[in-house]
Formats: sequence, C-alpha cells, structure tokens
Amino acid sequence: MNKRNLLYRLLSILIGLAVLYSFGFDAIAQDDPPAEDAAAEETMMEDAISAADVQFNLDQTWILIAGFLVFFMQAGFAMLEGGMIRETGVVNSLAENFMDACITAIVFFVVGYGIAYGTYDAGLDGGGWAPANVPLMLGGADGTGDGDGALFVGFFFQFAFAGAAATIATGAMAERTNFVGKLIYSAILGAIIYPVVVFWTWGGGWILAQGFIDFAGSTIVHMTGGIVALVGAYVLGPRAGRIFGRPPAASNLGIAALGTFILWFGWYGFNVGSALGANDVNVLGLVAVNTTLAATAGALGAMFHTYFITKNWNVSFILNGSLAGLVAITAGCASVTPINAIIIGLLAGVVLVVSIGVVENLKIDDAVGAFSVHGACGAFGTLMIGIVGSKALGAPSLFDGGTLDTLGAQLVGVVAVAVWTTVTSYIMFTALNRIDVLHVHPEADRIGIDAYEHHASVWPNVLPLGEDDD
Repeated sequence: MNKRNLLYRLLSILIGLAVLYSFGFDAIAQDDPPAEDAAAEETMMEDAISAADVQFNLDQTWILIAGFLVFFMQAGFAMLEGGMIRETGVVNSLAENFMDACITAIVFFVVGYGIAYGTYDAGLDGGGWAPANVPLMLGGADGTGDGDGALFVGFFFQFAFAGAAATIATGAMAERTNFVGKLIYSAILGAIIYPVVVFWTWGGGWILAQGFIDFAGSTIVHMTGGIVALVGAYVLGPRAGRIFGRPPAASNLGIAALGTFILWFGWYGFNVGSALGANDVNVLGLVAVNTTLAATAGALGAMFHTYFITKNWNVSFILNGSLAGLVAITAGCASVTPINAIIIGLLAGVVLVVSIGVVENLKIDDAVGAFSVHGACGAFGTLMIGIVGSKALGAPSLFDGGTLDTLGAQLVGVVAVAVWTTVTSYIMFTALNRIDVLHVHPEADRIGIDAYEHHASVWPNVLPLGEDDD
C-alpha cells in the first residue's frame, strides 16, 4: 500500500512536471520573437545611424574637395589676367591676385563670415536686412566642440568664393593700381561689401525671402565682383597711353589659355560643390552637364559673333566667351535643362561681346573685360532663370509655368545687389583716390608698374629693368 501510494505520488509529480514543462516551453517560445525583434530593431537603428554618419562625412568631404577646386581658381585668374595684360604689369598682377587670397582669408575669418551667416532681425517678408548678431572669428571655434568640423568646412568653402569675388576687380584695374590701395579695397570687399550680399541671399536675408534663385553665385559672387571692377576702373582712370578703340595686345595668350582651362576646371567645384552634399546624384550630374554645355556654348557664341564683325577668329574672345557661359549658368545650373543651358551659354557669349563694346565706348579701361564677363553675364544668367527655368526643377518661368513671379524675384535680387555694390564701391574707391592711394605714382606709368612697385620683371631676359628703375 505504501509502495502503491509512493508510485502514485511519483506519477503525479512526473505528470505535473510534464505540464509545467509544456507551459514553460510555450511561454519561452512566445517570448523569443519579441526579443529577436528588439535585437533586430536595435541593429537596424545602429545601421541607420552608421549610414547617416557615413553620408554626413561624405558630404563634408565633397564640400572640402569642391572648395579646393574653387581656391585653385585663384591660379586661373592670375594666369588669365597676366596673359591678357601688357608685359610691364604682369608681376604686379600676380602679386595682387595672390594677396587677394591672403587678405580675404583673414578678414573673412575675422568678420566677413559672421556677417554673411549671422542671425538677423525680421525684415521684408520675414527676411533680414542686417545681421543682429555677428560672431567674430567663427565664434571662437577651436576644433574641440560639437559641430566645429562642419563649421570649418563651411567657412573654407565660402572663403574660396569670397576670394574669387575679390580677384575679379583686380583684372579690370590692372597695371595702374597702387599696391597699398589694392590691399585696402580687397580687405573692405571681403569684410563688408561681399558678406552683406551673401547675408541677403544665401544667408537667409530679405532677397532670398522674395524667392530669389542663385544656386552658385552668378549675381552673388560674379556680378558683385564685376560691378566693383567697373566702378574701380572708372574712378581709377585709364592706363597710360591707352587708346580707346584699340586695346593693347595680350602679352601671352598661351598663359591666358591655360588660366582659362584652370578656371573652367575649378568651376566644377564652384557649381557642383554648391549642392553642398553628395547625396543627390541627379543634382550633381545635372549641374556638371549644364556647366560644361554653357562653357562650350559661350565660347562658340563669342567666337562667331566676333568673327561676323571682324572676320577674325579672336582667341581672347573665345577664352572670355567660355567664362561668360560659365558665369551665366552659375545661377541656374540646377534650375534649367541642358538644352536651355546651351541657349544661356550662346547668348552669354553675345552679351560679352556687346558689353565689351559698350564699356569701350564709355571710355572705361577694363583691362581684361572683367565687368563684361562677370558683371553683365552674371546679371544676364540670373535673369534667364525667370525666362527659361524649369518648373520641375523648382524654377517656374515664363516659358515653363507662365508667371512673372520668378523673373520678378530675380530682377529684385539683381537690382538690389547692383545698387548696394555700386554705391559702396564708389564710396570706397573715391575715398582711396582722395587720400592718394588708388593710382600709382606717375613714374610707374612711365617705366611700368612692375619696375616701380616691385623692381621685378616676369621676363627679365626679354624685358630687363633699366637703370631708371634702381
């Protein structure tokens, strides 16, 4: 009996254990999937964070590379200008172009970038007229804070643009600008004049609030520099011995051509880099193609238009024509189709030739056609967005959307920047002229600015310094 009871108890225990085991197994089986899902979800989040980090680093790397290309354009400007002017001013031209980068880097770091991208008070249509807060020297960033890296990358990219704006005026005023005056006006341009234009537009100010479109700077960079160049050349006066209607021959078209190729190459950083990232292949590809087509069409437009007038295949106009196409497409390179990029480039080549004729008739000595390339074609290209811009690309125009809104916004931006730049640069150059640091000494006109200001010649074996230069 005791044995039977013991057996029953053992069987009961076994049955109970079996039941508990089965329930426990089911519970475990039901709990496993949520645990696996949680682990999978955590892994996916880690992968997403990792992908975002990779994309961010890729974007910043591309902006840096693009900035390097834009900075290399300084070499192109120096070579183009040196090849286009007379032999007696090439050393001075090289020195001034080099100092454009040096001066602009310092003043843009200290104050210019803070003005361009400072916070602003509400103004017209919610935009800003002037920054309410201007952080000096990048707000003291030293590379140890969160976000310092992106700030440094953004500053470097924008500095390269500021340097380009400053060096445009150098070409127009070549061969007769006092070196001290050059340093002063480059500092003012990089510290105040150009940064205010950037603040009104890319910085989120009142012009941008109107719907203004300038993807990479036809107006913001090139027209600003072009107008400063024209005003400077006007206040400065013509070069010694300048005969209007018969511009001096270029000293070295080979160097000028090489400089133009460098500028064209650097322009891919200028335009494609303005996508400010590498995550949208459609934008990157479109901008690269439009930039290429406009440059080639600009050269063709200027070449044929000049040939019909002079019956000569003028190399200077071919080179400047390609730059005219590049300047004109810079505003709308992400807003127009490739076919319209060709149209803009062709017409820009014609605008260049006509503008050079007008400036010559006004007896303003623009030594390299800087205003016509950058000022006239910059304004033209910006306005063309309102005429042939693509609605699908965010720029409904007269030919694609049927409204005047985009063209009106473009016109407001062009006029506002033109007025600001003309007034401020005229005050600046007039003041420099009054204190006698704008034009070189009359002796420099006699023996050449290279000999007088630098006691150097770019070709000493061909153009040696005379005894008068000692």
